[in-house]
Amino acid sequence: MLLSPQAERNWESVCSVLEDVLESQSHRQLFALELGSGTGQHIIRFAQKMPFVIWQPSDIKEDSLESIKAYIAATQAKTVLPPVHLDASEPWEKWAGLSHNSCDVIISINLLQYSSFKTAQGVFSGAGQILKQNGLLITYGVYAVNGIITPSCNEKLDEELRKMNPDWGLPDIDVLRQLAYGNGMRMERIIEMEEYYKCLIFRKL
Repeated sequence: MLLSPQAERNWESVCSVLEDVLESQSHRQLFALELGSGTGQHIIRFAQKMPFVIWQPSDIKEDSLESIKAYIAATQAKTVLPPVHLDASEPWEKWAGLSHNSCDVIISINLLQYSSFKTAQGVFSGAGQILKQNGLLITYGVYAVNGIITPSCNEKLDEELRKMNPDWGLPDIDVLRQLAYGNGMRMERIIEMEEYYKCLIFRKL
């Protein structure tokens, strides 16, 4: 069971957004895919708070998949499926056998800033195929706006990410909006979160 201090800090605020956004559909069972589930801390908490959702965790790293399995076992979570290996930069047909129009919700927490643009393209292309009509793609992270990064702490974060990997860095909200539009979705809301983080909510048309 890996432990992420950041996940422990932010799960409640992200969870409250999900509860708010999904409340109107809580009378029926939903299917949600998490891209880049990491340690598994988020999805276990979400499952405890939203029992009307069946959760599918995924990640690209073997140690993360093992950690997610350990959290599922430790919490005896009944609504969290075994984690699957999923590389979001791959075409959606390779997304662990998930079928067209099968997801009500796709969530991505702190994935895009640690990813290449190819992965961002994959996330939106895959979401456009796998989400049901009116389904939601919800991304949480730190973003640039119109090519501008503010305040200085976010500029520093962007620099640090690019030192770790030149393909990483804060994604631009306007670029993501265009990616969504090109894949049959529209940006519906931007929710301001703690420490300059934001939740972006996209809906499949």
